[in-house]
Amino acid sequence: MRTPTVLTVVAGLVAGAAATGLMPRAPELGPRQTGDADLAATVRAAVDEPRGWRGLAVASIESGRVRVAGLGDRAPGGPAVEPGTPFEIGSVGKPLTGMLLAHRVAAGAVRPDDPLRSVLPEVTGPAGAATLAELASHRSGLPRLPTGPAALARNWWASVTAGNAYAGDDVDKVVADAAGTERDGERGTVSYSNLGPSLLGQGLAAQAGVGYPELVRRDVLGPLGMTATVVATDRAGLPAGRAEGATAGGRPVEEWLGAGYAPAGVGVWSTAGDLARLIAGMLAGTAPGVDAATPRFADEGGRRIGYGWFTSRYGDREIVWHNGGTGGFRAYVGYDRTADRGIVVLGNTARDVDALGLRLLGVRGDAASESRGLPRWIGAILALAFTFLGGLSLWSTARRGPDRLTVLSAAVWAVLYLALGHRLGDWSIVPGWLWPLGAALTGVAAALAVRRWRGLPAVAGAPPWRRWTGAALSAAFAALAVVVVVA
Repeated sequence: MRTPTVLTVVAGLVAGAAATGLMPRAPELGPRQTGDADLAATVRAAVDEPRGWRGLAVASIESGRVRVAGLGDRAPGGPAVEPGTPFEIGSVGKPLTGMLLAHRVAAGAVRPDDPLRSVLPEVTGPAGAATLAELASHRSGLPRLPTGPAALARNWWASVTAGNAYAGDDVDKVVADAAGTERDGERGTVSYSNLGPSLLGQGLAAQAGVGYPELVRRDVLGPLGMTATVVATDRAGLPAGRAEGATAGGRPVEEWLGAGYAPAGVGVWSTAGDLARLIAGMLAGTAPGVDAATPRFADEGGRRIGYGWFTSRYGDREIVWHNGGTGGFRAYVGYDRTADRGIVVLGNTARDVDALGLRLLGVRGDAASESRGLPRWIGAILALAFTFLGGLSLWSTARRGPDRLTVLSAAVWAVLYLALGHRLGDWSIVPGWLWPLGAALTGVAAALAVRRWRGLPAVAGAPPWRRWTGAALSAAFAALAVVVVVA
């Protein structure tokens, strides 16, 4: 074997070995557990694959008996999950807003068919014409979120940087956005929305003369004894001892905060024990606004919806439920009134817990099988593509690139692609050892580029100004990629 070839192979081996220490490692449900030992054992038996989960808090409610257990860790190298560990619950907050509507209707404060503008006069147009019942049941025709270019760009940026998707969305901004929002769906047809329930909650709060956090605490959380459930509108309001969220691939994420979207579940934190009080009150029929769970309107697939609560049939069983998801947390609450049985499952990664919740409720078959649909496979594709694309591109450029500028640009992007794959890939699906292989390929390609470097001109081909302009644009995109990696 010739010396240059040996050096190229050695460069690849060194790069792969060095990258092994940085190999992405997906969260995995650890062995630690707290609370009810029998429930913890039942949960572990129901977990089909521990990768992608770091910690779980689970509550079981059966014939009035409540059991709570914690499994795994709150954070990497952190303390164990305990029954009282707070988790971000996301859209599980929507049923609380639905219950608030049902409670206010029962008290005679509002009527289901009142238009939103009757409680929020500032909201005009289609949003103002939507009824309170339509907002609670996702039948207003309003979009999931405002759809202007700025909103779409911000949501995309929050997604790629694992940031707060609702930063700056205070009550005034949500009301202002709603006033200029058109319907993007058919009124009267269920189409899931975060904007609709948010406007509902803010309208009820305005009509009551208090803020939404105070109203839901006074009328729903307080009577249920849910003292550990908080609606945080800023970082100062986040609960102590909380779990830390992450993607299923292990990337840390920022908490979601945005006071305007609090009624949709943004900034709502709770514990398995507190949510068990909610489910126990729903099963007993004693929760404020319990009528919110009554299925009133048909949804797709035979599913029905009340005010925030969904009802789904599995064989001869009906499960009333809602789930929640934020950047780094997943939640599921559900109950079977006939069996007098309920479940709460909270996780501190973005891997879904719905199927686990259904299994713990005794539902079997496809319904209790975790979806491996497009969203998770997007993360897998990003992991594979970014890990190997840069090395392959650099290899090709190192062999045929016309000048040093082209080779240098390819080398910079090869490193950035590796970093993007590490950062954005879902390594709970893709084996982490593939990443060092990508690094080894990049190392081999870099060694080849070094061998050719001295024989290449600085700039060749197109007019220099055009080549340097292209290089500047490439550098700008590279800088953006760096921000994504380090954010």
